[in-house]
Amino acid sequence: MSDTKHKIIIAVDGFSSCGKSTFAKAIAARLGYIFIDTGAMYRAVTLHALEHGAIRSGMVDEEAVVKLLDRISITFRFNPERGASDIYVNGDLAEGKIRTIEVSNCVSRVSAIPEVRRRLVALQQEMGRRRGVVMDGRDIGTVVFPDAELKLFMTADPAVRAQRRYKELTAKGDQVTLEEIERNIRERDKIDMTRAVSPLRQADDAVVLDNSHMSVDEQMAWFMDLYHRRTQG
Repeated sequence: MSDTKHKIIIAVDGFSSCGKSTFAKAIAARLGYIFIDTGAMYRAVTLHALEHGAIRSGMVDEEAVVKLLDRISITFRFNPERGASDIYVNGDLAEGKIRTIEVSNCVSRVSAIPEVRRRLVALQQEMGRRRGVVMDGRDIGTVVFPDAELKLFMTADPAVRAQRRYKELTAKGDQVTLEEIERNIRERDKIDMTRAVSPLRQADDAVVLDNSHMSVDEQMAWFMDLYHRRTQG
């Protein structure tokens, strides 16, 4: 699978806090593919909007966010210490800043802005042009790469997702409650599924992975079986 012409595009869509990015990173590492975290890109725009006054007290000024788009540069750089790529906004490391609850509370509303989606979808399509990529997000298999050879749709029980997110945030020292996180997750699900532009939905040809009660190793074994059947069948 090292020859570029035999490499494929793998789209990983699904609900927030399902472990999409972690799973997609693991898949990319296993196959020697490039991982592109599209959720981090939307979080980066949200962070930039927060830092430049386009979001105040949780209220998103859509017009102000759109005006900032031409001033945002988003890039990924491989971090050998993490074995993964870090995201940079205008040359500054933003990996930790984009994962806060403040960003989480606003990112779905920023993601629903048509101009934001158009700008980032075009950038994502350019990143995947050479194939051999694993890309995760909300609309990869339906909008960004509708012709992707392998599409996954990840889901899990909201309570399970909240517990995972709670452990992740508290381990970093964030002062959050489990109730706050589950409320945030359910609200994001609602916004993601009902927005006018590129709503979250399962592609007709996507394979569903409910990982509510699966270990990381079980998920990878499940994927590799599917991958081999699709690429060698």
